[in-house]
This record gives sequence, C-alpha cells and structure tokens, in this order.
Amino acid sequence: MVASDPIISIRGVTKRFGSHTVLNDVTFDVPRGKTTAIMGPSGTGKSVMLKVIIGLLRPETGQILVDGEPIVGVREKDVFRIRRKFGVLFQDGALFGSMSLFDNIAFPLREHTDKSDRQIRPIVLQKAELVGLVDHLAKLPGEVSGGMRKRAGLARALVLEPQIILFDEPDSGLDPVRVAYLDDLVNTAQHETGATFFVITHNIQSVMRTADYMGLLFRSRLVGFGSKAEMTASDDPIVRQFLAGDASGPIGMDEMAESGSAPSRAASEQAPWTTAASDQDRLGVAARTG
Repeated sequence: MVASDPIISIRGVTKRFGSHTVLNDVTFDVPRGKTTAIMGPSGTGKSVMLKVIIGLLRPETGQILVDGEPIVGVREKDVFRIRRKFGVLFQDGALFGSMSLFDNIAFPLREHTDKSDRQIRPIVLQKAELVGLVDHLAKLPGEVSGGMRKRAGLARALVLEPQIILFDEPDSGLDPVRVAYLDDLVNTAQHETGATFFVITHNIQSVMRTADYMGLLFRSRLVGFGSKAEMTASDDPIVRQFLAGDASGPIGMDEMAESGSAPSRAASEQAPWTTAASDQDRLGVAARTG
C-alpha cells in the first residue's frame, strides 16, 4: 500500500542476522495521523522492524523515509535529529526505579530542553492528566501497578510532542481488562494529540479496538497491509488464519524452525532497550527518542 501522505515509508527493506533473513524486501507506508499495527507470529521480525525504523538497526538493503527524510545511510547526527520525531512506549515502561512518576515523565524535558522546572510542571501535569495519573505522581514505579507504569511510560513518550509514537507490544504483561483500558487510553491519546501511532503486537483483539491500518509479517515477508476493513475482508489464507486465531492453516507451531535456522536470541534482539544493563541505559534511548 502506498499512502498519499505517509509519515513513514518503508522501501524494500531486508534485514539479516548472519545467514538468517528476518525481514525480506518489506515495503509499506504508514499513514500520517492514524494508528497502524504490525502483527505476526512470534519470531517473524516485528520488533526488528521497529528498531530498523528508528535507526537502531541498519538494514542490508532498502530505505526508511521519516517525514520524507532518509534514515538509512545518513550521518549519525542526522539520525539523532530524525529520532527526535519519535516517542517510544517500551514493553516494561523502562522507568527509572529511583525516580517518582513525575520525574520520570519530566526526564526528557530536563534532558533535551532549556525549560525551567516552573515551565516543566504544567506540561507534566497535562500529560499525566491525559493518562489518568495526576493523583499518583509522587509514587515510585515499584509502588504502582504494571498498567500504571505503562501509562507513565506513555506520558513520557508524549511529553516532547513527537510526531510519531512507537509501541513495542504495549499489552505485554497486562491482563485482558487492563489491556482494554490501555486500548481506550491509546485511542484517547491519539485523538487528543493527532500523532501517528505505530504498534507492534500480536494481540488481535487490541488491534481491532485501536488500529486504522494493519499489516501482517510472516516468514520474514509482509503478506498483507491495508485498512482494518480491507484486512478483515482479505481472502489470503495466512491473514485469515492469523486474524481468526485458527490452528489450521499455513502458520505452523514453530515458524522460526520451519523457515530455516534461527539467529541467536542475542543477535536478533540486539538493541538498547532489550540488552541494556540498567534503567539509565534504557532511558538513554527513551530520552533520545522522545
């Protein structure tokens, strides 16, 4: 699919780890100001796609355009500048355990702007109100639930007013009820901000509640991409099986084994938010990206 006004364009992207191809000639556009979800069985390259888009991994071939600017093959300082267009909600929130929720949300503003504490406070309160955390800002991450940590992570991702928010399996670790609450929050935040939301997930119910556009990765290839209506009406057997959650069809029990030898887990997940040794390392990525 080629959108008339894409904010992200993925063009012929191939990513390998050794002899294993994780993404193979992937092409699609992410429409501006909408919520797009990329789904797929475990091990099909969803998180790798996220890291390629933000410039944390470099593809062997292909190009990523972010608001018309290439991110592959440019100078590091340009990658960092383009990365400021993004905010990221990590799987576990990636909060500083020793900081209050207020200070976690304020962290990007203190690191990347010249705003005074007096200027920062109303911004943090506004984002905290959006995610329903105003009454809990003095608490530490260890004193609140996983769902609240996710909400604090979303507030921090929004605090620099990025054009694009990336979600790395936002439902991870949450029960179905809290996933539904988070989905409502995602819809509200997207409507309030007008930003482009890009979600990596395998939660079909969540996608049906939040996404305007959907794509499906299978055995390193993008087998379908379109509006939610187009994808749910698709007659592609892979798309139909995945969306139905059916055990019968071309998607097997162990796709990594069936599609060839898998890369080592360390290689396939090598990126700062999955291999960082500390909260400070992970927030280094969070701060740079939004």
